[in-house]
Amino acid sequence: MGLFTGKKGIIFGVANKNSIAWGISQALHEEGAELGFSYAGEVLKKRVEPLAESVGSKFVAECDVTNDEAVDHLFTQASDHFGTLDFLVHAIAFAPSEELSGRFSNTTRNGFRIALDVSCYSLIALAKRAMPLMPKGGSILTLSYYGAEKVTPNYNVMGVAKAALEATVRYLAWDLGPERIRVNAISAGPIKTLASSGVSGFRKSLNYVGAVAPLGNVGQEDIGDAARFLLGDWSKQITGEVLYVDGGYHIMGAPDTDRMEKAAAQSQE
Repeated sequence: MGLFTGKKGIIFGVANKNSIAWGISQALHEEGAELGFSYAGEVLKKRVEPLAESVGSKFVAECDVTNDEAVDHLFTQASDHFGTLDFLVHAIAFAPSEELSGRFSNTTRNGFRIALDVSCYSLIALAKRAMPLMPKGGSILTLSYYGAEKVTPNYNVMGVAKAALEATVRYLAWDLGPERIRVNAISAGPIKTLASSGVSGFRKSLNYVGAVAPLGNVGQEDIGDAARFLLGDWSKQITGEVLYVDGGYHIMGAPDTDRMEKAAAQSQE
């Protein structure tokens, strides 16, 4: 019997098999969780439905997280299907592609609004609706990135959105604590996903982190393992935290140039 046998939850943000959210989904499925999935638009529906079917999910619903009526409708469907929820995974982030390159000072007002609405406010919107479905408590998990804390070239407005997201985690943790609902984040190292492909220079960043981080680059399964912990009972007294799962990259100051040169040489062999 798995650690999540009898537990039910919804995953927001699976785009394809390479998504971090899909790595989390697989880890929870292995532990016996009953999963539901949300997608945004017909294009993603065609990708998400087969993945959901592969883990035995019978709940796949569309949801535009920028539309309150759409969010209300999804949670009405979730209530009818699941009754109650034990966990929720928020793996949603978006900024217009033109905002993810060039000078940060050129960020547009509309691009800023979209990035903060989709990537940050959506967590508040989902948590608010999930709360009534977690009468005995639960766990909410979102995904951040090191660009929330330190400047990451070309990450631009998404870095600001992730910083706001991490602050939102802390405020929601305080607000929902009396309901025994925990709210945490994983700050994942760079991983090749549909979302990361839109950030200019991402491949260089991936190679750099792989050379500098003490443990090298991370994969989907590493984030999935951390999610098992933060969503499960073993972390029942942990809330408002950002857990770094980045191979130790965030502890580094000056880069190890010898290791970087060796990694560069190996990549050319």
